Order: sequence, then structure tokens, then C-alpha cells
Amino acid sequence: MSTTRQHPPGDRGPEPDGASSDPSSAPDVSDLRVRTLALGSASGIVPLARDFTRQALYDWGWLPAASADRRAAAEDVLLVVSELVTNACLHAEGPEELRVSSSTKVLRLEVTDRGTGQPAPRTPHRAGRPGGHGMFIVQRLCMDWGVMRIPGMPGKTVWAELAAPS
Repeated sequence: MSTTRQHPPGDRGPEPDGASSDPSSAPDVSDLRVRTLALGSASGIVPLARDFTRQALYDWGWLPAASADRRAAAEDVLLVVSELVTNACLHAEGPEELRVSSSTKVLRLEVTDRGTGQPAPRTPHRAGRPGGHGMFIVQRLCMDWGVMRIPGMPGKTVWAELAAPS
């Protein structure tokens, strides 16, 4: 369930004033880049997921970063990957797959797991206590995040979207 908006995942919401709603003017889907990593039987899953994502960021031109803002954007992506995969390890019977996709405006992370729980930021958030910060961090760094489930199927996919650096 989305925590910040009612639009479907990947939908950027209403167009700004003067923007066309004509589908023929929509962004070219050929600019969408996708990487998928199976995690089910891997060891060292969190560093593996982070390294996999870092390589995608290099391949897609996010790294090496030309500015402090671009470097911070890449570090935010790697932190969110670490948090999502760690949460799947700790609370959801382990992650099955990491999917990283990028368009010109948005980078989307998806971690599929076998768990039935519902991730949520711990409230109230207590910054001075160890643990319990994962989804709070995701919520603070991302434009949006949520959970997708397929009826009748076990597990879920937790997704998060971050703005691509300009």
C-alpha cells in the first residue's frame, strides 16, 4: 500500500499545467532499463544486492557521479536497496528477487519475498534506539513506496521509487 499518493506504481500523477495528456506524447518506453537478480539461494545477500545495484548505476551513468548531488542520489539508492533486502531477510522469510529499473525520471527498486507481513515504518520513530529504522529510512529517501501482492500467491513485492538525478 502506498504511503504518499493514490496513483498506481510508476504513475507520476497529474501532468503539470500545459503538459499534454495525449498518449502519443508519453515517454518512450525504450528508455526503460531493467536488471533482475535472483536472491533465493544466495549467500551474503545484502552486499550482493548492493553490488548488483551499484553496477547497474555505473552502467546507466549514475556513477561515477559528476557532482555531490549525483553521488548522494546514488548513495540513497544503495541505502534503500540495503534496507529493503535486510527487511526481507529479517521479517519475510528471505528475499527471492531484486528488480532494479530506471527511466529518465525514476529509479524503481522491487524486492520480492515469501513473507505475509506488511512492512511499515515503526511509530513512533525513536532515532536513539537500535533497529527499527529500515522503513522509516525508505519513507524519508523515496518519492513513494508500497507493497504489491498477487491474490492467491504467497509473498509480496515491496517497491520504492527514487527520483533520477538531473
